[in-house]
Parts: sequence; C-alpha cells; structure tokens
Amino acid sequence: MFHSGSKLYLLIGINVFIFLVISALSIFEKLVFRTNIVDVYSYDYLSLPAYLPKLAVRFWTPFTYMFMHADFWHLLFNMLWLYWMGQIFEEFLGNKRILGLYLLGGLAGALLFVASYNIFPAFSQSGVLLLSAVVGGSASVMAIIAGAATITPNYTIMLFGIVPVKLKWIALFYVAMGFWGINGPNAGGEIAHLGGALFGFIYVRQLQKGRDMIGAIAGIFKKRSKLKVASNNMDRSAPGTPRQEEIDRILDKISTTGYDNLSKQEKETLFRASKK
Repeated sequence: MFHSGSKLYLLIGINVFIFLVISALSIFEKLVFRTNIVDVYSYDYLSLPAYLPKLAVRFWTPFTYMFMHADFWHLLFNMLWLYWMGQIFEEFLGNKRILGLYLLGGLAGALLFVASYNIFPAFSQSGVLLLSAVVGGSASVMAIIAGAATITPNYTIMLFGIVPVKLKWIALFYVAMGFWGINGPNAGGEIAHLGGALFGFIYVRQLQKGRDMIGAIAGIFKKRSKLKVASNNMDRSAPGTPRQEEIDRILDKISTTGYDNLSKQEKETLFRASKK
C-alpha cells in the first residue's frame, strides 16, 4: 500500500485499517467486559449527525464519517467499487486526483445530507432530525463512479464476468436507485450518495473545460520557495530538459482536452521530453 505510490490503495488501506481497529476493540470489549462502549462512542463521535447543534461540537465528522463503515458487507462493497472504478479513473486522469475527489465527494455528500435534513419538512419536522446520522464512504465512492463515467461513458466492463455493460449505465442506475431510495429507511445515506455523484460529475465536466478544482485547492497549500533566481543572459529558445512537473501538466491537459488543444510551446516541450 505505501510502496505502490497509488492513492487508490492508500484510501482502501485507511478504510480497512479503521474498520479492523474498531472491530477488534469492540470484540475484545464484548468478550471481556460484556459492554458495547466502543460501538456507541465510535458511532457517536465518528458518524456525521444531521442536527446542527450536535454537528457544531462534532465538527470533524464531515471527514471521519467517510472512513467509517457500519459492518463488513458495507465496507466490502464500497471498497470493491472503489477499487474497480478507481482504476478506471486513474487510467485516464492519473493518480494525483483520486484522493482529492474522494475527500471532496464525501464532503459534498455530507453537505447535501445535512442541508436536506434541515430544510425539507419531511425530515426537519418529523423528529428524525435529532437522531439521524450517516457513516460510510459511499458518497466518496459515488463521486469516483460518476467521475469515471463522465470521463469515459462508453467504457465497457463485464458485469459478473458475463454481461457487457457501459459505464454510463452503471452510474445512472446507482443514481436512480439513490433517488428512489430516499423514501426508504436509509434516506440520509441515499441523499449523501447523490451529493457525491453530483460532485463527481461536475468536477470532471469542469476539468474538461480546463478548470481543475482539486488542483486549485492543492495549490493553496503547496509550499512555495522564497528563493528567486535572476539571469541577465536568458535564452528562452535554448533547448533543455523540461521539468517533470511541466510534462505531467501537459499530459494531464492531453487526457482532458486532447493533443490538438496544446499550444505550440507545449507541443515543443513534449517533443523535447520525448527525445530524452
């Protein structure tokens, strides 16, 4: 996980590690003390509450909820979809954006969940607001599914190893199921799923227009060197080895807008890099 360099494996590892730690402590507690304090406190302090006064004193939960899962099957299916769709996402956009999309997709799901439960009378005036909370990485995973389907909607996968299905139909199916599921017992979770899917779609559409929201946010926290180098004999036309960061930027642009949209200077930079 740590040596692969893949943010996808890192996300799966974090989710599995947190689940195993909480589960191990819970099992030990029940065997020895016959209590369930670990289950109660982990849910209370790591899940995302809809009630605003409680959320105000659990301000970290919009981040922690997306790494906590209710049970083994919840974890398993989320991690399987994360692995499958994450590989497709990384295949077309590299491994630098999936971590940001996972986090921002989860936050978008959290925002839509909290807003819905405090705005719509079906939730805010029914008494469920005080007790409602969500856990799981489903909103984050839905952001990656929607993002992958937006990048390559006609990408075909073999469902159950037998049936060829285009990625766009899988994404639309889960979005439709999420919408219809709002009437069911997991309304909060389904709303969060829709928030994550919506963000994944919007993010990739903006990326295709040349606006990278994840890159922009990452740039705010990027450490900048205070050292400035000046030269009175700078030959801008002198050929040299392009920086790896510049090459990566050009390759990212190709994956989103195509080679024909590169500027003349960018094409020359890529040509010099290919000679090295």
